[in-house]
Amino acid sequence: MPNKSSDIILSMAKGLRVLECFGADMPKLTITDAACIAGLDRATARRCLLTLHYEGYAEYDGKFFTLTPRVLRLGMGAISSLPLPQLVQPWLDQLTEQIGQSCSVSILDGTEIVYLARAAQKRVMSIGLMPGSRLPAHCTSMGRVLLAALPREEARHLIESSDLTPRTRFSVTDPAEAMKCVDEARDKGYALIDQEVEIGLRSIAVPLMDGRGTVVAALNTGMAATHEKAEALKDIYLPKLLHLQEGLRRTI
Repeated sequence: MPNKSSDIILSMAKGLRVLECFGADMPKLTITDAACIAGLDRATARRCLLTLHYEGYAEYDGKFFTLTPRVLRLGMGAISSLPLPQLVQPWLDQLTEQIGQSCSVSILDGTEIVYLARAAQKRVMSIGLMPGSRLPAHCTSMGRVLLAALPREEARHLIESSDLTPRTRFSVTDPAEAMKCVDEARDKGYALIDQEVEIGLRSIAVPLMDGRGTVVAALNTGMAATHEKAEALKDIYLPKLLHLQEGLRRTI
């Protein structure tokens, strides 16, 4: 690790901070927006944004900056270089064929999960999910099993730091109730979500562990909500997920 200021390119660090200002809730930013969010002065934010525009990472209409698809090269390159996505993808493809439902693997990044690998059988969500996609951890099945793997106080802190704005009428919005769901996932070894992320969507997830028993990611399958009770998913899909969990434990 660098241990002196001469080792750090401060302008690059500032540019990355500006890049991270963009998100699903802030897809368009003015110079003033970026300066405020990144904690930079306006002149510095302006230079960073214009550099992104010059290099093809952002569009500029004279007022707003928006990211271009070129930015995906940064995230996708990092994800594809990780060994875990390459290891799990064949397993996901096989499981998806067996159960006829989409399956995914994700990791925890702060208060969100990041999709590492996905095998899509049917599209049951209105948004398209792919490696690099992000969703809140507190209301997703994979997020809850990943939070459950953390020390309890750390998980509680992340939940209290999360945006608990409801996504549907079934969403859990109380931090104590969200923590109760995480505790339940820890006790059961899996998490079941019923239309908390999107109406009409259910999912069930289990943690993925390495040979030492350390949780390194989460695996889930998602399907359309039916008239059957959500608990029925446990009998239908949990054995398959646990079988893959055990197989990957010997591989990761």
